[in-house]
Amino acid sequence: MTAGTAEPARTVGRNGWDRPGSSRFRLVDPSSTRSPEHPVNPQASTTPPAPLSAPFEWTELDRRAVDVARALAVDAVETAGHGHPGTAMSLAPAAYLLFQRLLRHDPADPHWAGRDRFVLSCGHSSLTLYNQLYLSGYGLELDDIKALRTEGSLTPAHPEYGHTPGVETTTGPLGQGLANAVGMAMAARRERGLFDPDAAPGQSPFDHTVWVFASDGDLEEGISHEASSLAGHQKLGNLVVLYDDNHISIEDDTRIAQSEDVAARYRAYGWHVQQVDWTTPEGYREDVPALHDALEQARQVTDRPSLVALRTIIGWPAPNKQNSGKIHGAALGREEAAGAKSAMGLDPERSFEVPPEVLTHARRAADRGRQAHGRWDKLYADWRTAHPRRAAAYDRISVRRFPEGWAQDLPVFAPGQEMATRKASGEVLSALAGVLPELWGGSADLADSNNTTMKGEPSFVPEEFATEAFAGHRYGRTVHFGIREHAMGAILNGIALHGGTRPYGGTFLVFSDYMRPAVRLAAMMKLPVTYIWTHDSIGLGEDGPTHQPVEHLWALRGIPGLDIVRPADANETVIAWRTVLEHTDRPAGLCLSRQNLPVLDRSDSSDLAPAEGVARGGYILAEASDDAPEAILIATGSEVHIALAARGLLQREGISTRVVSMPCVEWFREQDQDYRDLVLPPHVKARVSVEAGTSLGWHAFTGDAGEAVGIEEFGASAPYQSLYQRFGLTPDRVAAAARSSLQRAKRADRP
Repeated sequence: MTAGTAEPARTVGRNGWDRPGSSRFRLVDPSSTRSPEHPVNPQASTTPPAPLSAPFEWTELDRRAVDVARALAVDAVETAGHGHPGTAMSLAPAAYLLFQRLLRHDPADPHWAGRDRFVLSCGHSSLTLYNQLYLSGYGLELDDIKALRTEGSLTPAHPEYGHTPGVETTTGPLGQGLANAVGMAMAARRERGLFDPDAAPGQSPFDHTVWVFASDGDLEEGISHEASSLAGHQKLGNLVVLYDDNHISIEDDTRIAQSEDVAARYRAYGWHVQQVDWTTPEGYREDVPALHDALEQARQVTDRPSLVALRTIIGWPAPNKQNSGKIHGAALGREEAAGAKSAMGLDPERSFEVPPEVLTHARRAADRGRQAHGRWDKLYADWRTAHPRRAAAYDRISVRRFPEGWAQDLPVFAPGQEMATRKASGEVLSALAGVLPELWGGSADLADSNNTTMKGEPSFVPEEFATEAFAGHRYGRTVHFGIREHAMGAILNGIALHGGTRPYGGTFLVFSDYMRPAVRLAAMMKLPVTYIWTHDSIGLGEDGPTHQPVEHLWALRGIPGLDIVRPADANETVIAWRTVLEHTDRPAGLCLSRQNLPVLDRSDSSDLAPAEGVARGGYILAEASDDAPEAILIATGSEVHIALAARGLLQREGISTRVVSMPCVEWFREQDQDYRDLVLPPHVKARVSVEAGTSLGWHAFTGDAGEAVGIEEFGASAPYQSLYQRFGLTPDRVAAAARSSLQRAKRADRP
């Protein structure tokens, strides 16, 4: 199907859900000027126009509040002895303007579903955010500002999601926050499509704006290129980025490392770009009304994302260190701090001074937030009355609760066939499409390899970019991240942070390296993001060592809070997916095979255990004769069937051997000690681990007498069957390792 044609209606899901792609989601003809349901512009109905208001006013109390925020930045860093005061000083007018005039928020309810989102991508300038949270009444008090960067404070060095009220994401590594915001903007559009697709622009309770403050550093990092390119392509008109164009980084003037025209770059991405320059020929002039007009216009532009490049002088008005790298990431020092305060007309001898009238004036933001919340409540109530089925779905999805009996739709694969676990994963996704509308995602240009496309589901893309291969519309489901793994990881985080929906993203396991900073942050924030990492071993064969992950499994297992799941066959893959989805407080990586694997016979006539054991991370797949193992083979993924064959060899020799399938080390470690001892009895010292990767962490399970069968070098380009022989991943080699381990265990037991 191509753009301009109608998508056929699909049936209502088993849980009564009206699925995207039904007649109410029909596409419009790009040649027309407007459709009765939707404007041609694919984003025009996702961001509300700003309400008409009185002419902009900037009072003396507003000016004083900005100077108070600047002085607090100076004092907090001076007290801590370290930090980043410069940007917080020069961005104070912009931050105060946003929180007081433009941001739709309610300080009394930081989790209000109808709020705008604000992301401080330059997280090192945390005081830019903390000061506004304090001034506008989020529960932070002056003592919290004084406690900047101290243990246990609400004001850590970089903002941390879930720790400080009003912080929407953890921003530390530069560029991650900007990419998170792209994900939030995508999630907002997807959410509107799920719950209120037919509302007029600005008339839906799901319309809101995602605001970002970004620095030179954010826009230098490669992730910002990937994310901004995708945002432009997706025409995310609900995304507004203020770029603090101050030309300074830690190494001082950025021209030492950067010379491109950033504004032109963003125009090339397809963004709406404005530039506001406070460095006038007559001197530095903080023209707040001009910035307000630019940000207001940016919010009104709904057919593409907006960038407002604000030329500032970092550290203004510090007399000697302004406009230098010395004020970027270090305390001003006593004399310079006093000079900055004097320039603002403040008492240089006083610290953390907040006049009561200034605080009272700033905290009127709470009154405005309460009023905005009340207006939204009325809109939301009307929507619920008009759409009770959608409201019920929203209630469920917003708290990440699944419908009753959702797992009944999961497939069961018959033994006697061979199937790659990546293919089984794709079958799981397609089976859940009509049951879990909140589940959506895609791949970094590897959809056919990763099997990440739910059958029959439209692509999430502006109508004019739909193709013969991928039909879609603005509210679609299948995301095409492009060859942008770094941004994909952070965008998935933004989708999860936005709330409700469950994102997944796929690429080859070897390219998880590109995603690692975002994966680490997902674990830190406890986000339910699912990574589909296929081609998980030398089993991908001829593509060679550049594409064959060897060290990746244990490198990823080293990230606290991340579950790494490597199922052995198609039915283990089903249980792995089910278990991952049932966990709503952590990310997980499904590491899946390219090559076909036998679907194990777990019938009553077989001696193999049901795949349900996957949910416990490790389980007894094949018991030893007489339930008394002399040796235990621990295997994951595509090596489990090798361990089973080795067991056959050993048992024919009279060596009673148990095979343990260990798809997820993290889940196994969560089990109580009795269960772990049941699976791996402490008295059985002869143990062998089998995994097509480095054996870095297996010693914890095999013990001193054990042996690891793995790969301690990079792979090679050859058919995968030859590679398994070459690197000793064979039943004979595993059996030999078990005999050797058994001999060591016996020697260790001798008195």
